[in-house]
Amino acid sequence: MSDTQIDMDHLSGALRRETVKKNVAAIHISGKLTLLQRKLSNVLLLNAYDALTSAQTHTIDARTLAMMVGYNSNDFDTLRASLRALAETVAEWDMLDDKGRQEWGVSSLLSFAKLTNGVCEYAYSPALAQKLHDPKIYALINVHIQRNFSSGHGLALYENCYRFVRTGSTGWWTLETFRKLMGVDGSSYYESFKHLNAKIIKTAVAEVNKSADIVIEPEFRKKGRSVTDIRFLIRENPQMAMFQIDDSEGVRNLGVYRALRAQGVSDRLARQWIAEHGEAYVQQKLDYMKGQGDVKSTVGYLSAALRDDYSGTTAPESDPEPPTAEAVAAAAVRAAEKAAEDQAYEARATERSARAAKFAIVEDLVSRRNPTQRDADKQLFMASLRDDLERESFAAHGWRSGLNATAIFEFWAELEPGAFKE
Repeated sequence: MSDTQIDMDHLSGALRRETVKKNVAAIHISGKLTLLQRKLSNVLLLNAYDALTSAQTHTIDARTLAMMVGYNSNDFDTLRASLRALAETVAEWDMLDDKGRQEWGVSSLLSFAKLTNGVCEYAYSPALAQKLHDPKIYALINVHIQRNFSSGHGLALYENCYRFVRTGSTGWWTLETFRKLMGVDGSSYYESFKHLNAKIIKTAVAEVNKSADIVIEPEFRKKGRSVTDIRFLIRENPQMAMFQIDDSEGVRNLGVYRALRAQGVSDRLARQWIAEHGEAYVQQKLDYMKGQGDVKSTVGYLSAALRDDYSGTTAPESDPEPPTAEAVAAAAVRAAEKAAEDQAYEARATERSARAAKFAIVEDLVSRRNPTQRDADKQLFMASLRDDLERESFAAHGWRSGLNATAIFEFWAELEPGAFKE
């Protein structure tokens, strides 16, 4: 899959928004979707949202759709397979209607989808469209943040937790409900809490905390020695919110941004300061620092100046450099810590990009094989997997199986020598 940034300037209408409203019912019933199908479902809903209840069908350029989901725009076989899966997935909801009465319903996620001359046309059933459009209960799913996820379980957990960010907790779910939300309720392997915790809960929580704009922490409730219920404590992730600062307004083109960078401030920290304090305030502190002579640690000094609001009118005339040595040292330590965080984030972003590029190469290699060769490749790779969980992941996700990523890359590197060389 391609990991290129979405160019918002080339999008129109609803697609220019970053978030899509997802009704509680829709989130709860899509647990069995793969990562690609879940992302596709969100983008289709974003595209259709404004006209969900007024238009019978919706259209989107197929290449734009591929771009927003984040995979090779020429891979129409994968797009067809994902659309087919959405049409074949049954959506079920059980909730109170607008009059307080219990309402149960069932529908396919898409009533139909078709590709004609590079355009994807699709529709929702009227009943499901009403549920998806209901503004009373929804989560805001960020279609940029969803591109950071490499597993369907991680994205499913993010969707199911994010709508509770204001209340701080999901409330208690039975393990049966949680398995349904994660799409593993049909697996005997995950009936064991040990397996569920090790392979789903811990890995999905780690991915949410690394990739999303919230931080979650699981808590468990027991009956005797057995875990019966789970809930997630939720808080906003200020670091990820900072990473997600949108440069569409030209932050990097601002003079104050360039001045910060010239002083050795990292890209991430410069954008954070401008977003938190405003262009004028940051420029004021830059100007003030220039009048203080030779400042040993410009980043540390600026950090303290912004935090403590240094200004020429409040600083003592006898002290041209207000912060003490200890204050400057402490600010330098904080700046170093933020620089380390910045470096770690860039490393993770590079790793995700490299991984996505390798998956794109694998998809391209697979597309070149004939059907007989594809079947043989799958059987050969499946035979090399060591345990049931790896085989189950490959059966569900194919060559996009994140759990088997290393083994998949090694398999194709051996099958097609030089395929991953730059």
